[in-house]
Amino acid sequence: MFSNIAGAQVVLPPFFNCNMVLQQGIPIPVWGWASPGEKVSVTFNNKTVTTKTGKDGKWRVSLQAMNYGGPYNMVIKGKNLRTIENILIGEVWVCSGQSNMAVNLYSALNPKEEIAASDYPEIRLFTVKQRMAQNPEENLEEGEWWQCSPVSVPRFSAVAYFFGRALYLKLKVPIGLINTSWGGTVAETWISPETISGDPDFARSLENLKKIDLKEYSKSMEKELRDRFGEYATTDQGTKDNQPVWAAPEMDDHNWKTMPLPGFIENNGLQGVDGIIWFRKNIVVDAALAGQRATIELSKINDSDVTYVNGVKVGSTELKAEARRIYTIPAGVLKAGMNNITVRVEDIGGNGGIYGNATDLSIHSDAGSIPLAGDWQYKIGVLKINSTLSPNSFPTLLYNGMINPLVPYGIKGAIWYQGESNAGRSFQYRRLFPELIKDWRTQWNQGDFPFLFVQLANFTPADSIPSESTWAELREAQSMTLSLPNTGMASAIDIGDALDIHPKDKQTVGKRLALSALHVAYHQNIENMGPVFNTMKLSGKKIELSFDHVGTGLKAKDKYGYVKGFTVAGANHKFVWAKATITGTNTVEVSSPDVAEPVAVRYGWANNPADANLYNSEGLPADPFRTDKWKGITE
Repeated sequence: MFSNIAGAQVVLPPFFNCNMVLQQGIPIPVWGWASPGEKVSVTFNNKTVTTKTGKDGKWRVSLQAMNYGGPYNMVIKGKNLRTIENILIGEVWVCSGQSNMAVNLYSALNPKEEIAASDYPEIRLFTVKQRMAQNPEENLEEGEWWQCSPVSVPRFSAVAYFFGRALYLKLKVPIGLINTSWGGTVAETWISPETISGDPDFARSLENLKKIDLKEYSKSMEKELRDRFGEYATTDQGTKDNQPVWAAPEMDDHNWKTMPLPGFIENNGLQGVDGIIWFRKNIVVDAALAGQRATIELSKINDSDVTYVNGVKVGSTELKAEARRIYTIPAGVLKAGMNNITVRVEDIGGNGGIYGNATDLSIHSDAGSIPLAGDWQYKIGVLKINSTLSPNSFPTLLYNGMINPLVPYGIKGAIWYQGESNAGRSFQYRRLFPELIKDWRTQWNQGDFPFLFVQLANFTPADSIPSESTWAELREAQSMTLSLPNTGMASAIDIGDALDIHPKDKQTVGKRLALSALHVAYHQNIENMGPVFNTMKLSGKKIELSFDHVGTGLKAKDKYGYVKGFTVAGANHKFVWAKATITGTNTVEVSSPDVAEPVAVRYGWANNPADANLYNSEGLPADPFRTDKWKGITE
């Protein structure tokens, strides 16, 4: 409101406003803009600090650190006078990420009851308006602090609110929550240009961002694709008169390009490409398999596919990127000698293509099997331009628009709920996520402030057999990030929803984040994590596992006391469900009659580890893990 007063000489960022919370215990930075060379004074708690603006009109002062308290007023004087009222000194947390952080209290469990009980005037809420920017912005467009109440809280971040409420009830001090989040976003859009410029996977995209005019984004993208691919079709060239001409076994495909599968097309020369891609592979079938009814497995396909064998459609799946493709080849379709497999893949955005575990690409029957992983030929049937700029179009867009303007507002730390959109690149996330944390710490220049994050919830229908999983690999990358100092993780693998990527139980998420805050940021001697794998010991047909963070002991959350969620494999890398038994305060014994010489164990290794039920005495779920270092499907 103040920044829009006509004729005002002193302008402040919108978060320097009535009802704000300032971070206790550290020098308080206050800044803004005025006329070049203008004298500006800031009076707070009966102390006055004076400065002058530079040639760019910007000024900044540092106020003396203060203890919890308030309310206070602040007076900023230049050629005009500004007064900010009802200021509290407390704990300030930045709350960021994608949709599970953005989703509001209306969408959580028991919204009417929670909203009605939300009268906490010492909890203050600030929501950053969503904005993309080509370069780092110095100021936000708008925003204001609200005292937490049934009027202000309904559209605020549910996770942020439940986290802040849990802290307030424990610490009894003012809490400031800054929600800066955007659904469906990837981590790299939240990282600064300085850091992204040094990342080999994103430096080129950052350079492209610098060259284009975001206002002419659609035209820029069209020009880039034409420069790379020449003139391209906007209707499917692989289909004529509704017939799949590119699926014909005899079609001449010698000039098609080659791509190794499984793998995302973006990692194999088709960065930025959406549309329809046709894949073909010729295989030799021996006489024993010829004519037999068989099964073709193509692991997972993002997003839709139609699959043909020798020109015969054997199956299709629409818009189910995480669903395994398993189709039946009718008797009589396969023939002795050369056979053709064609897959029409439609990628509507983000990662696309045939991806997953190489061992899940095959044709098999009782008569034998044929592996399908390896080189496939491909050709673009339709190249689509996404003319709408999104936060994921380039790295840094949301850092520039929604994080940089907050720096260096004094904070205690950050909470983060994101990763779903990076699951297809989980191996990369091992590097990318720590880069983000270190980047924010560098920008704020407050040392290694506490950074707490939510491990991905369970999602999608549970697998009937042990399978590879992009979400399991993302969770692994999140667990690895705990090697950074002053980090904490809240597990959500037991509170998700197989059919909803936005599980409603945000209360438990907030409470578990608060446990990590109390342990990491406020140094309370409490358990903030579930059991974490420590060591493995082989003993004949059995494997003994030991765990840390067990409290007074391991527990199985099952009325019969059975431990579930474990798989075991031998040297052939084939995992099977395992029998597991708690054998001590911190040990579990795992085995399977189907694996005579086990070498590796996994726990909760799935998009939806629905049956995983190992907990500690504090009621916190065990961290999913694997003991092997075998190559993952996102590596």
